[in-house]
Amino acid sequence: MSTPPDGLPAYRVLTGPDDETFCRRVSEALALGYQLHEGPAVTFNGDRVIVAQALLWPTG
Repeated sequence: MSTPPDGLPAYRVLTGPDDETFCRRVSEALALGYQLHEGPAVTFNGDRVIVAQALLWPTG
């Protein structure tokens, strides 16, 4: 498949608390064919750890 499914963009950033739900969202994107772009960004908001992960659709 040369373009992401369901009209999704080629570049995505998923964010959220570092929990099972976030990990499942990243895993689902990988299963669709996205690839990780670099490592995650991690911060602490005073209550919990928040993660951001960039994903790219392969171009070739």
